[in-house]
Amino acid sequence: MCKWGKRHMAQPIQQLTSDTESTTDREKVPFTLITCKENYEKRVYNQASWACITVREDTYEQSICAGFMKLMRYICQQNTSGNYLGMTLPIVTVVRTDDSRSSLSRDVTVAYYLPSQHQDQPPTPFDPDITMETWPATVIYSRSFSGPTTETSILGEIHALGEVLDSPQLCVSESFIVAGYTSPAAAHRHNEVWFLERC
Repeated sequence: MCKWGKRHMAQPIQQLTSDTESTTDREKVPFTLITCKENYEKRVYNQASWACITVREDTYEQSICAGFMKLMRYICQQNTSGNYLGMTLPIVTVVRTDDSRSSLSRDVTVAYYLPSQHQDQPPTPFDPDITMETWPATVIYSRSFSGPTTETSILGEIHALGEVLDSPQLCVSESFIVAGYTSPAAAHRHNEVWFLERC
């Protein structure tokens, strides 16, 4: 279970754990919808700047908790701007599987999309474990799911999305993305699993 800690992080954590539909203070990663089918969407995401941290803990849940909290500190003033950067949605984790897609790698990358005003010049993090990355424009296939994100649930969602895609051979090898629209501690969770199309 995550320990939320410091008082200055209360506002963004409250934003993420809120069950309201208001997204006034939560900028969403922009995309263009290409196809909307019953079980998945095909989207295009443009090139963008992300703050990323790779964590290796004993379990997937521990890894995303540790990575999320480090990114929250960066968002909440531990950066060269000295300011709260603002929450964006979703927070994503890059997970990797073995060839049979039966287990997840212990290395998990947690990533935060920089708000539009910081895209061109992202503030530098004080934490040396956080890196700034430019992700290229990407076609993704997305499937929504609810509930906690555990190794078991993620592997199940990866298999489920693979089964419904018209052309599963287009979808990238061992790396997948889990997109979280609510905090890891929220009671009601809105998540997506993303497959990245091969270039």
